[in-house]
Amino acid sequence: MTSTSAMTDELGFRDWPEPERARGRLAATLATTIYAGHVRDQGTPYITHPVRVVTVLKDELGVTDPELLILGLLHDALEVAPSAERLIASHLGPVLTRRLRSMTPDHRLEQRPKQPWDSDVWHNKIRCLGPEELLIRLADRIDNLRDLRHSPDPDRRTRFLDSLTSTYLPLAEESRDVSAPLRAAYEVLHAEYRQQAEAGR
Repeated sequence: MTSTSAMTDELGFRDWPEPERARGRLAATLATTIYAGHVRDQGTPYITHPVRVVTVLKDELGVTDPELLILGLLHDALEVAPSAERLIASHLGPVLTRRLRSMTPDHRLEQRPKQPWDSDVWHNKIRCLGPEELLIRLADRIDNLRDLRHSPDPDRRTRFLDSLTSTYLPLAEESRDVSAPLRAAYEVLHAEYRQQAEAGR
């Protein structure tokens, strides 16, 4: 995906009513700027991941709320570029920026090396997320789980599956009756996990 216009078309932002449409275009422009130059560990452009997360939210989990889809598009923005916080706040407001902070590991926000205790801190932070923020993180896990086979790092796969079974799968199960999208996320995530587990045998 090479342009804001292509992104707004693919994600359906162009079909939104105003003022949501303009906000969606702005979010797409910010995403293009913030994720530019960042790559996944598989070597693919980073922006392909948040775009897929929005697609999961929209097409598989039934999310239609523009603000939630924008949050999905920018969910990793502060993780890859903590210095972009002021830019996001100035264009999309402090409320959305605070929501992004709640979904970002502290060591990323503080721009410091990850310490041994940061994993526990992060998992506790995830457990405190609101239903909508949790939904985005579950959509993120769905896409990452599907993409895991392309990772060149076997240790990453082990860490990912460990965090999935210890934190994300239990949270998905606990929250499945909160909303229809969370129930869908629970079902999709469990199905993807079972598929991965069977493939790894």
